[in-house]
Amino acid sequence: MATNRGFWDTLKSPIIGLSPMDGVTDAPFRYLMAKYSTPSLMMTEFTNVEGLARGAVSMLKEFEYDESERPIVAQIYGVELESFYKVAIMCCYLDFDGIDINMGCPANKVAKRGSGAGMIGIPDHAKKAVEIVKKACEDWHNGITLEDAGIRPKIITHLKKKNPTEPTRKLLPVSVKTRTGISDIVTEWWISELISTKPANISLHGRTLKQMYLGEANWEEIGKAAKLCKGTGISFLGNGDVKSMEDAHKKVKDYGVDGVLVGRATFGNPWFFGDHEPSKEERFKVALEHCQYFEQNYLKRHDAKAQIPFFAMRKHLAWYCKGFDGAKEMRTKLMQTNNSQEVELILEESLNTQS
Repeated sequence: MATNRGFWDTLKSPIIGLSPMDGVTDAPFRYLMAKYSTPSLMMTEFTNVEGLARGAVSMLKEFEYDESERPIVAQIYGVELESFYKVAIMCCYLDFDGIDINMGCPANKVAKRGSGAGMIGIPDHAKKAVEIVKKACEDWHNGITLEDAGIRPKIITHLKKKNPTEPTRKLLPVSVKTRTGISDIVTEWWISELISTKPANISLHGRTLKQMYLGEANWEEIGKAAKLCKGTGISFLGNGDVKSMEDAHKKVKDYGVDGVLVGRATFGNPWFFGDHEPSKEERFKVALEHCQYFEQNYLKRHDAKAQIPFFAMRKHLAWYCKGFDGAKEMRTKLMQTNNSQEVELILEESLNTQS
């Protein structure tokens, strides 16, 4: 199959996007990111295809997004090819701009099944996953229905409730995010394998599965992979330890990548892509807005089974508390909160004490 690039061809150079991060880049996080700065693209948290294919309706919350987040890419992971196919059709129906296959998650419970970064160890199967997702996108484009794709009726009911009017049958581009190897670095071999499937984009985190997130990302290996993608019609992004917008532009120049995906530097920093340094008052205002959006637009509109308790917000609150006197004490207080009202009282008290 030829490379379908879709929205990737519309992005300005260099591409500086938000990296998908499990437990972090949920709908509220991405909404604030889109509101206060402008990444080139955003991806959802990675979502398991087997669970959705078997009818786990509660998992559809991972595919929540606001129109302001576009271009928005659904990131998925798993092992079963049939499940990849069905979930890719779901992503098409939900009108995402693209689908990214996670071949980089180093978590043991993910990788030991042969998904995430574990796919590096089963290259033939990994390539089939890319091909089956591309086929699903083409089948959607050519008119397949949710029913004909074999999607569970209860999932179909929820999809149609979410999108009562069937979206335009655009042909979604398929991309891959991966790592430099499992225990040994095999970057050039592995990237060459992926290139043969003609994805729209490859993103490479500069660490092996074994390294997890320890040590420094190997940008020399990222540079080698970038050279392999030149002239193939496949764009290439580096990922790992990008600390600022200045650093992002420097890495683009130094390593020949088309752009970067930024991860941990965005924690508590929805201003990152605008290169703005917020005041303490701005941090507090947006921290509270984040909590309120989480409660009103993400938590409460789901049934009880799909809801996420407020404590999922606490790590975000801790990340907002940096760069000012008393930040450590503030973090300690905020880590005990159970709702946005409690957060608001603590933040107001801090500001009133300061004044």
